[in-house]
Amino acid sequence: MKRKTETDHIADTRAALVQAALPHVTFDGWSDTTFNLAVTDADVDAGLSMQACPRKGLDLAIAYHRTGDAGLAALLAKTDLADMRFRDRVAYAIKERLLAADKEAVRRGMALFALPQNAPEGAKLLWETADTIWIGLGDTSDDLNWYTKRASLSAVYSSTVLFWLGDTSENAQDTWDFLDRRIENVMQFEKLKARFKDTPIAKGLNGLFDKVTAPSKTAPADLPGHIKNS
Repeated sequence: MKRKTETDHIADTRAALVQAALPHVTFDGWSDTTFNLAVTDADVDAGLSMQACPRKGLDLAIAYHRTGDAGLAALLAKTDLADMRFRDRVAYAIKERLLAADKEAVRRGMALFALPQNAPEGAKLLWETADTIWIGLGDTSDDLNWYTKRASLSAVYSSTVLFWLGDTSENAQDTWDFLDRRIENVMQFEKLKARFKDTPIAKGLNGLFDKVTAPSKTAPADLPGHIKNS
């Protein structure tokens, strides 16, 4: 049996804290109060808890979101989507991501990340979710399309989450209808983009666009990508 490292212990502690925090989030949000209650309820080492979530409630909220992304990545990896239209695959991924989430925990997270000081973290998490979906659907783009795909999906996902939070329809059917309409908007945009590609203006910009690359998978510090020198 592989011996656990300090990193493993910190990850396990963070996971335990997230689970222990959920019953308190409804009342106290992703706050320091929730963090302190989670430490007590999970009965974990205080020192490890601070290593796992040095910013307490904020880091708990981030961990909860990334746990959802990890769960979606695992689901997509084992699900055969070959018989679905591509737009249906995107809808499936977003729907499964939301169905696996606790609505009140997401609502409280949205409120937390709407604060100016936390907005960059919220934007990063949204981008990570879009990236998780595209990777799960087999995206291999390594140019400007890497960015446009994730930007478009981030817009679809964020608007769908906001609609879902206020949806009271049976089985959230209004949300899924809303999602279908947003994906249709993106499909129309992609068609326009394809037409624009062959215009003189687009051809004139190709030299610049061809220099844009996706972030390096081997060098995280390369985020969010770079411009080729040659």
